[in-house]
Amino acid sequence: MAAKKQRTLGIIGGMSWESTESYYRLINEGIKAELGSLHSADLLIHSVDFAPIGELQAQGAWDEMGARLAKSGKRLQAAGAQGLLIATNTMHKVIDDVQAATNLPIIHIADATAKAIQAQGLTKIALLGTQFTMTQDFYKQRLIDAGLQVLIPENDARAEVHRIIYDELCQGQFLDSSRQYYSQVIKDLANKGAEGVILGCTEIGLLIQQADSPIAVFDTPAIHAAAAVGFLLSQWL
Repeated sequence: MAAKKQRTLGIIGGMSWESTESYYRLINEGIKAELGSLHSADLLIHSVDFAPIGELQAQGAWDEMGARLAKSGKRLQAAGAQGLLIATNTMHKVIDDVQAATNLPIIHIADATAKAIQAQGLTKIALLGTQFTMTQDFYKQRLIDAGLQVLIPENDARAEVHRIIYDELCQGQFLDSSRQYYSQVIKDLANKGAEGVILGCTEIGLLIQQADSPIAVFDTPAIHAAAAVGFLLSQWL
């Protein structure tokens, strides 16, 4: 019997490279589990330089970031991508720019995460991520529109969660003190009724595991990667 033909997926990565590496491994593991033998994923990856993106984020220059990711998407399209994945939560803020430039299907990380949460029958969910992801509608409102009630940390805790992401996690530093801090933030949100927690930054899952949380953990790169496998095998979008 002939092997199932895959579609080609383009990944806009590098934000950070550590999390993109996780995506590559997870997607290939998923294809291996589905198809067996020597099969691996049909992927094209454009890994951008994260430093200029980080500077633009700090400046709030989202139009420029949208133009940069749109250019990346077009390069992947020209190389043969039939769909796209943006391997970062925060940069989904400019997904419409990428969509408009390519007209390709894009696997939205918040949609995949909402489906995973609903599959477990949960409705009240904590969200950790960058300040942009935790507070702005491009991500949080998408979860709300899916029927979820979203809880985020208080102002000071949000600021520290954000700082740890940029000053430590995105630079490959995974400190026990930060793991303990995140764990306490999750416990505080659980005490407010959260039934699960979204690790809404692709680096957080490199720090926090299920053992660090009293409630269900939804690791967005793992969920996003599973949706990517579905796309490759024509089961998603």
